[in-house]
Amino acid sequence: MINIFRRNSALDKKTAKTIDELGLRPRGFAEGMFRGRDFKPHALDGLLKAGIIKSTEDGRLYLAEDKLMDSGIEGRVYSR
Repeated sequence: MINIFRRNSALDKKTAKTIDELGLRPRGFAEGMFRGRDFKPHALDGLLKAGIIKSTEDGRLYLAEDKLMDSGIEGRVYSR
């Protein structure tokens, strides 16, 4: 999830992207039946609640690198 924001350069308010631009639109029911479970919406929700992903006034999203570093999440993800 974090890499999606980095690859799309959605790293501050000026470069924030929409859910569609990031490819994070939740799948429809029929698509979900054939492609398996998509955990991205749940991960996005958790990162939003933690303040690691932030939203602009118009609903675009960006990664708050400072919050990510403070959280310690990135070190745990890459240590596996």
